[in-house]
Amino acid sequence: MTRSSSIILFCVLGLVVSLILTAWLTPGGQELRLTLVKEKKPVLVLPLKPGERFTIHYYHSVENAPIWEEHSMDETGKIYIEEERYEKFGAGMGKMPGVGRMVKRGIYEAITDMHMPTGDFILRVGSPGVDHTIIWRDQRYNLSDTMAHKAVKFSGKSRSMLYLIWRSLKGTPQLYK
Repeated sequence: MTRSSSIILFCVLGLVVSLILTAWLTPGGQELRLTLVKEKKPVLVLPLKPGERFTIHYYHSVENAPIWEEHSMDETGKIYIEEERYEKFGAGMGKMPGVGRMVKRGIYEAITDMHMPTGDFILRVGSPGVDHTIIWRDQRYNLSDTMAHKAVKFSGKSRSMLYLIWRSLKGTPQLYK
């Protein structure tokens, strides 16, 4: 190998290492991770931009009425509940004093402007018919179809640009079975 080709090779390798380090150190955004509590196995991983919303939609187990819970995540990965929407009050539903404001949206009641921190939380997934479904960027992931009666932990995490690039190479998010 000649001296000039060694210099070129050294420069190219230095550039590649610099790009990898830059991508590793550059914030890339957040991800929402759903993990089976008992098995400690991820079931769904969704990239989120700060403030971007995802929805948990289901049917109340007693009233059999539809409910939507909109959540967001901040730049540190902390999860907030932003809005609840339902057709009628069911057990465990309704306004909490000092949180959000009640509005009417057609036939639905909504509590908006909540921005109440939940942090990581656990959802016990209901049976088919309850249809616990995650709605994100117009995609739907029905948890009740694949993991009914299991506890699923929702957690947020900030990720590097390099990690998000690597995750994007795996394709669009899907439920793991």
